[in-house]
Amino acid sequence: MGDGTMKFPVLFESADKASNMSQKKFLWLIRLEYFFLLLAAFFSLGLSDARPYYIGYAAVLLTSMALMAYRSLKKPEKTWYRARALAESVKTLTWRFAMRAEPFDDDRSADARRDFRALIWDVLNSNREMSEALGGLKATGDQLPNEMQTIREFALEDRKAFYLKNRVSDQRAWYEKKAASNKKAAQIWFWVSCVAYAMGLFFVITRIVDPSYVGWPTEPLVVVASAIVGWTQIKKFNELAAAYSLTAQEIGLTESLIADARTNAAFSAAVNEAELAFSREHTQWSARQHHGG
Repeated sequence: MGDGTMKFPVLFESADKASNMSQKKFLWLIRLEYFFLLLAAFFSLGLSDARPYYIGYAAVLLTSMALMAYRSLKKPEKTWYRARALAESVKTLTWRFAMRAEPFDDDRSADARRDFRALIWDVLNSNREMSEALGGLKATGDQLPNEMQTIREFALEDRKAFYLKNRVSDQRAWYEKKAASNKKAAQIWFWVSCVAYAMGLFFVITRIVDPSYVGWPTEPLVVVASAIVGWTQIKKFNELAAAYSLTAQEIGLTESLIADARTNAAFSAAVNEAELAFSREHTQWSARQHHGG
C-alpha cells in the first residue's frame, strides 16, 4: 500500500490560521463585554457615594461601550466565517486533486496541475476582501505541494484506503466529537442559567414575604442569566449538536459508497459526493453563524 502524508497549499494554512485567530478574537470580545456589563451591574447598586466610585462606574460603562463599538466596526466574526470558507474551499479542491476526482481526473498530471492552479486562482480572486486578514500570515510555500502529487500517483485501492482513513474517518470522528461536546455544553449552560434564575427568583420572593429583608441584589444575577442566554445563542450548542450528528450519519453512508467503488470513475463520483457533503455542512454552518450574527 502507498504511504504518504497530505500537505495542503500554503493558502489553506494562512486562511485556516486567519479563521482561528478571528474566532478567538470575536469570542474574547464577547466575553469581555459580558464581564464589564456584570461589573456595571454591581456598580449600579450604589454601594458608595464617593466620587471615585462613580468615576469607576463611568469607566466600566465606557469600556463596555468601546468594546461593543470596536466589535461592530471590525466585525471579526465576518473574517472568521469568510476565512473558514476560503480554507474549506482550498481543502476540498486539494482532496479532489489528490484523489484524481473530477475535475482533476485527467490522465496527464500536467493537465490536472494546470486545472488546480486555475481553480485556486479563482478561489483567491473571489476572496479579495480577505487580503487584510491574510496580511502578515505565511505567504511563502507551495500552492501545489509535492505530497499531493505523490498521493495522486497511488493505485486506486491505495487512494481509497488513504481517503477513507485520512479524510472520511477523520471527518466523521470530528463531527461525532463535536456533536457530543456541543450537546454536553448545552446541558451545562442550561443548568447554570437555571441556577442563576432560581437564585434571582428566591431573593425576589424573600422581599415579597418580608419587604424589610436585605438580601443579595438581583441585578447582577439578571445580567448573568442574560449573558448565558446570549452566549448560548452565539454558540448555538443544541443546533450544532443536531446538525453535526446528522452529518456524521451522512458521512457513514458516503463511507460505504467509497468502499464499494471499483473503478476510477466510480471512486471519482464517490469522492465528489463526500466532498459535497462536507461542503454542504460548512455552507449550512456559515449560514447559521451569519443568521445568528
